[in-house]
Amino acid sequence: MKSILVFIFLAVLAGSVLPLQAGLNAKMGKTVGDPVYAALISFVVGSFGLFLYLVFAKTDLSHIGNAGSVHWSVWTAGILGAFYVAAVIILVPKIGAALTFGLVVTGQLGLSLIVDHYGWLNLPVHQINWQRLLGIGCIIGGVLLIRNF
Repeated sequence: MKSILVFIFLAVLAGSVLPLQAGLNAKMGKTVGDPVYAALISFVVGSFGLFLYLVFAKTDLSHIGNAGSVHWSVWTAGILGAFYVAAVIILVPKIGAALTFGLVVTGQLGLSLIVDHYGWLNLPVHQINWQRLLGIGCIIGGVLLIRNF
């Protein structure tokens, strides 16, 4: 039970820093005049941070060569991440952090239900049921409240 609480805390922490990241990236986008350039800067800085982590944690890199053996579609994760960061940089100054992330969470949960239902990407199957649909409905209701008030 203790370990699940650590994971829950980590998930909440990861989610809570996204609006900060979005605001800072939006500021960078305004400063450099291009949200995609700001996203590139964000990825370069993030990559440098990950590199430093690998060095200081003395991570075993002997299996990194295996990355070349995965199906090409796996590599699209980086493009999806770049799309996400660039989209958030564009959206936050236009519609605000709360609405942007309300809509982001709606999209994440909506597709996640489908991924879980069919077990795509070799994930465990969790059937769509009325309780899960009610959860999505509550998220959509929250987004509507944020949008209208």
